[in-house]
Amino acid sequence: MGSRLQLQTMLETLAGNRNVYFQPPAGLTMKYPAIVYERSKLDNRFADNLVYSQNQSYSITVIDANPDSTLVVKVSQLPKCRPDRHFKNDNLNHDVFTLYY
Repeated sequence: MGSRLQLQTMLETLAGNRNVYFQPPAGLTMKYPAIVYERSKLDNRFADNLVYSQNQSYSITVIDANPDSTLVVKVSQLPKCRPDRHFKNDNLNHDVFTLYY
């Protein structure tokens, strides 16, 4: 669909800030609310034993202290996006989505 840099720009637009992190290194101090994303699986479609189509999926995590974050709603409404799970860690809410982009 698009490049990872296009996805970065789209997520920054949704967040309304630059608190969007691609595979952040350990120890990085993040500002919240934030979006953290990383590459997930590659979905290949085959015909005649050859790959004719590939879709890259990303794991996108919205991290916010607010359990009713509007950012969660915005991300959940992206095309080809589905919710995966929710958990709380260090008094921050984490909503994880899978996005095919």
